[in-house]
Amino acid sequence: MHAATHHRDLYTVEQVRALDRRAIDDLGITGFELMSRAATAAFVQLCRHWPEARRIVVFCGPGNNGGDGYLLAALAHGAGMAVEVIELGDAPRGDAAGARDSWQRSAGIPRRWQQEALLPLADVYVDALYGTGLNRAPEALASSLIERINAAAVPVLALDVPSGLNADTGECPGVAIEAELTVSFIAAKRGLYTGQAATKVGALQLDTLGLPDILWQGMPSDAGLLPVMQLPPRARDAHKGDCGHVLAIGGEHGTAGAIRLCGEAALRSGAGLVSIATRAENIFALNSARPELMSHGVHGPQELQPLLDRADVLAVGPGLGQGAWGHALWLTALDSGKPLVVDADGLNLLAREPQRFSVPAVLTPHPGEAARLLGRTTAEVQRDRFASARELAQRYGAVIVLKGAGSLIANPDGRLDVCTWGNPGMASGGMGDLLTGVIAALLGQGCSAWDAARIGVGLHARAGDLAARHGERGLLASDLLEPLRALGNGLAHD
Repeated sequence: MHAATHHRDLYTVEQVRALDRRAIDDLGITGFELMSRAATAAFVQLCRHWPEARRIVVFCGPGNNGGDGYLLAALAHGAGMAVEVIELGDAPRGDAAGARDSWQRSAGIPRRWQQEALLPLADVYVDALYGTGLNRAPEALASSLIERINAAAVPVLALDVPSGLNADTGECPGVAIEAELTVSFIAAKRGLYTGQAATKVGALQLDTLGLPDILWQGMPSDAGLLPVMQLPPRARDAHKGDCGHVLAIGGEHGTAGAIRLCGEAALRSGAGLVSIATRAENIFALNSARPELMSHGVHGPQELQPLLDRADVLAVGPGLGQGAWGHALWLTALDSGKPLVVDADGLNLLAREPQRFSVPAVLTPHPGEAARLLGRTTAEVQRDRFASARELAQRYGAVIVLKGAGSLIANPDGRLDVCTWGNPGMASGGMGDLLTGVIAALLGQGCSAWDAARIGVGLHARAGDLAARHGERGLLASDLLEPLRALGNGLAHD
């Protein structure tokens, strides 16, 4: 088995350091050799991504990331490129000092960065300022340089991680490099796939530097990249009763659209039957727009109970509101003992009256809702999305979908997947209502809460990418319905 099998595994910075140390101590590969392999891998990607590049500037910090940069500069110089190296901070030590010596022997003296200096012209800038060890805002001199690099109309190749980005969490405590391409080494760092990383990493390439699979033995990954998952084909004698009956609960005055989107997404994702429990005033509009939805006007728990009795799975929250009507339906639904998906105002009510679930449950908060569920601020949730998602899963006994760029799916047992699909066009009203319906439909078709969340998040995000082929701006939640159907049947490809 080759190390490429680990390309879907995500690791913490501490774990990657341990792998690096194993390569040196157990496999006898020197730190300088690893640095040389990293520089070669990055230079190959530079030539592949920018084949016309003839002038490059490499920005080197004092650590091993800077060492990678010095060696890449030497390779570029040897290939006939015009290369300039600009240093930040103190002289490097250890292997990085040896890399700097290699550059000086091949090309000349690097130039120390001065805040008032102009950036040289180039076809490509190479960011080798900070590696995975930075977990704070860059210092003032480095921040000013990063801001200048970002402001220049020059594409940036980042080595291992864009400088300023926390490779463990995906947070930027201060300013960070905005790369067009990032080449990461040895193992995938989990923070490069979620949160603010989406605006910094650009295209992401992982190179395991030719290290053998034995390096990873006994080192479990912290998380994984969400794979493409499909439901098996239906039996030829299947009937609607085999495919799950979803009851979607919500649609307070003025929010009939939210519960319709939820219900229609459940239908398009394969639910055999979908009932809607909503305000009586919404029934005419729902029946006119989507007659396949079995819409019921309910005034309170007594009218909800017969619908609960017939349902297999509940989708609770889209357009529910937090008033007396919504609260009464929410409480009755949670007391029913049915598997469920909770979103939107269902989550806000849960934050006010916390409980731990004993039935299969999926909660789908955005960062603001997650903050309320944890009693924290949104900024604190975003500071470490991995820890936040896992804490929510533990606290509520449910599978958590922490939405956002690089959505996280966390299981109470500690498993966690990161979704790399989706696009900014999906930042529009109704997208969360769709996701609730998709996951509920998958629960109704026999998936576990964990698999329903993983498959549902993947289908939803991939459908968004298909729909965005006509442009991200102006993308509507309902634009995802046909791609959802196609993807769920294996009839469309990203």
